[in-house]
Amino acid sequence: MRAGRHTAGMVAALTRAAMVVGLLPILLAIPACNKEPRPYAEEIAEHRARVDQFMREASESPIPVEKRATFPPLSYFTVDAAYRVPAQLEPAPGGASLEMPTSTGQKRQMRRVGTLAFTLKGQPMTLGAFVEAGQEDMRRLFVPFGDLTNGTETYPGGRYLDLDRTATGIYDLDFNRAYHPYCVFNSSYDCPYPPAENRLKVPIRAGERLPK
Repeated sequence: MRAGRHTAGMVAALTRAAMVVGLLPILLAIPACNKEPRPYAEEIAEHRARVDQFMREASESPIPVEKRATFPPLSYFTVDAAYRVPAQLEPAPGGASLEMPTSTGQKRQMRRVGTLAFTLKGQPMTLGAFVEAGQEDMRRLFVPFGDLTNGTETYPGGRYLDLDRTATGIYDLDFNRAYHPYCVFNSSYDCPYPPAENRLKVPIRAGERLPK
């Protein structure tokens, strides 16, 4: 209670000063300073709940319309913060392009944005980051990857990560947010397979998995 009264007095004093000098908008940031960060596992649980809702209700859902109402929650590995690591993006000179084979037997033209370098459980690793060839919107990076769970615990064709671009080149690489491509749920979708450089030689037991 003592801290609460002190904070209230400080806000009141700052409010009077702000009204004089025209800095009242600064006060909008003060309440945020007092908020405690949400537990990581809670953030992931909320994210997964939103994905389940999307699968059942969204018009863009890959689930056939007649199956959406009874579609069960997706299956996941247990949340493990050890699978959330910082990654440094090394830009690719010239943005070289390559073809990725897809689940329908087609070839998808992709452009390499760069290579993400990171350390996972003491092992240095890299993953290529891509965008669609010809795509002008560079705000998100596409990171398809394979690992030693493919074909047993996860889809044989690998899983995906999407990353928001950053100005620093440092990325929050969170495998707890890894997801299966839509072709797992609907064979009409055309899903790229990860290139050889993005097939990790370790099991990544984080993120979406096949039902047990």
